[in-house]
Amino acid sequence: MKKVLFATTALVATAGVAAADVTFGGYGRFGIYYDELTDSTDITSRFRLQIDATAETDGGVTVGARVRIQQNNTDTGAHGGGMGPTAGPAGTGINGVRFFARSGGFELGVGNIFGALEFMPGMYPIDLGLTGLGYDYTAYNFRADAYSSGGNGSAGSNGVEVLYSAGDLSVHVSASDTSDRVAAHIAYTWNGWTFALGGQDSDNAGDTEMAVSVGGSFGPADVTLAYADNGTGGDRIVLAGRFDVGAATNIEVYYADDEFLDDSYGIDFNHDLGGGVSLRGGVASRFGDRTVADLGVRFNF
Repeated sequence: MKKVLFATTALVATAGVAAADVTFGGYGRFGIYYDELTDSTDITSRFRLQIDATAETDGGVTVGARVRIQQNNTDTGAHGGGMGPTAGPAGTGINGVRFFARSGGFELGVGNIFGALEFMPGMYPIDLGLTGLGYDYTAYNFRADAYSSGGNGSAGSNGVEVLYSAGDLSVHVSASDTSDRVAAHIAYTWNGWTFALGGQDSDNAGDTEMAVSVGGSFGPADVTLAYADNGTGGDRIVLAGRFDVGAATNIEVYYADDEFLDDSYGIDFNHDLGGGVSLRGGVASRFGDRTVADLGVRFNF
């Protein structure tokens, strides 16, 4: 992450504010992607630039905003639709903004919100391969509000959320006009294990109604077990793990069972090359008995 500090009167127009803090970060990735459905192997790439801007009041309240500029090789327009990592084509441009105010363990967010179920511990237990390979290991299956990297997310539908943390306890409540969603989760970490419980009320019968997860270290492996009741979309349960096989290499695996679909499972490797650069690859059998695989390089900055 790179930081640029602006402290001029031209950039800070509000009296009593000493400076604005702007942080740039993100990642790039490129490689190959195989999909059995199309029986093709193609180039895959993504560049993401994240910008976080904050200012602090005299009373110690941090006020800020987050935006992303993202380009995938498959993008076709300036902005795309949907939420979550598997959202539709979204071209280069600034996504919906998430504004926030933070003090101590309390945070208020509006706009392109994170979403209480999306942000719940255990919903992203691993990051498979170079691209995520479909994210079948996400138990809530993107049936709730989520931060959108390539679109407005809930920024255009009155998204609002409250986050609070105190020691090992955290609480997150979110709401939006999208299907009149109201969601919440509570999480607690005890003896190295994190337990989380979430729920949602929505006008959409296909939205997630309840989710629960537990994750921690079991011997040499970090393991997560997650379950979600996705309404008319059916139940989904996911078991995932990550373990080191050397000083610079780890392996991730998952198995997912869905009420209405064939099982999904996958395995990957991540090898750290140093300097924020890693070699990544994986293979997964997705729901519907569809094999996908990828291999490539990711660099964080």
